Amino acid sequence: MSTIGAVHGVLPPHRYAQHELTEMLAELVGLPDAAMGRLRQIHRNAGVRTRHLVLPAEDYAHVCSDFGRSNDAFIEHGTELAVRAVEGALKDAGVDAQDVDLIVSTTITGLAVPSLDARLMARLPLRPDVKRVPIVGLGCVGGAAGIARVHDHLVGHPEDVAVLLSVEVCSLTLQRDDTSTANLVASGLFGDGAAAVVLLGAEAAAERRLPAAPQVIATRSRFYPDTEQAMGWTVRSSGLRIVLGAEVPDLVRGHVRDDVDGFLANQGLTRADIAWWVAHPGGPKVLHAMAEALEVPSSALGVTWRSLEAIGNLSSSSVLHVLADTLRDQPPPPGSPGLLLAMGPGFCLEMVLLRAAED
Repeated sequence: MSTIGAVHGVLPPHRYAQHELTEMLAELVGLPDAAMGRLRQIHRNAGVRTRHLVLPAEDYAHVCSDFGRSNDAFIEHGTELAVRAVEGALKDAGVDAQDVDLIVSTTITGLAVPSLDARLMARLPLRPDVKRVPIVGLGCVGGAAGIARVHDHLVGHPEDVAVLLSVEVCSLTLQRDDTSTANLVASGLFGDGAAAVVLLGAEAAAERRLPAAPQVIATRSRFYPDTEQAMGWTVRSSGLRIVLGAEVPDLVRGHVRDDVDGFLANQGLTRADIAWWVAHPGGPKVLHAMAEALEVPSSALGVTWRSLEAIGNLSSSSVLHVLADTLRDQPPPPGSPGLLLAMGPGFCLEMVLLRAAED
């Protein structure tokens, strides 16, 4: 097992109500007046009340007109979010930066070489021999998959301390002069943010006696063949153009129940044993499909719904924000099992079985 020492989410400073962004985005994408009713309806249906952006709203018309400018902004602001997230997580866990043996980073909203985790090296007192694993391409599933892959490492290196970093600046991927349904949906759903998780191997955790620290018990990945076009990006000269297939809720309904049941059965559990759920806020249709697949009331995903309303979908960072909110605001019963899950491009599912801290 590995132990979650801390989960720390951060948001950029510019916060907007959904209706404020609707008007600005209509002009940015060149939407004709006759289509404004459609955009307003899409944004109302997104389930999002407010979002945080790395730039003032008026700057996007200039920045998002050129892939180079938008990617430069991603590197600049993504690095700042990364520093804040990792510093906060280390402080919350009571872990010194010099104790970190591994950093795994995940992002899908920009390109950085050196990667964002490498850029941390000049900003934080990390050891020069820290192992770095940057992951690009997982999208919304990256937060869950990141915890799973860090856990895999810690099982084999129980003396190690690891950090998972997720940074997503979704606003910079908005495509100008693109009135496609996918771009309009994305313009009302996604926000900016980052999160970091400190995880410790069994030996490292035993040395520290962390209070209220949940454990990672097991993980499982599931890939669905012939679904590559359900979600992702197409890369154009203008940047990253979103692909959002209408089939995603049906994929959730068709696969999640059996895959969760099979995973839990291997651990001697059923869905009835799961006391708390941590799900990625993919959007209202996806969350309704998730509740239907899991056969749980909508309230079981209440923390996820509230996160969607307050900050939108942050891609890979979202499920980590939901995890942080759950542990802080709705602590699960001591020793109870919980399930963290997310879906993303591929199309794929990642499941992480957790156990709440004992008293």
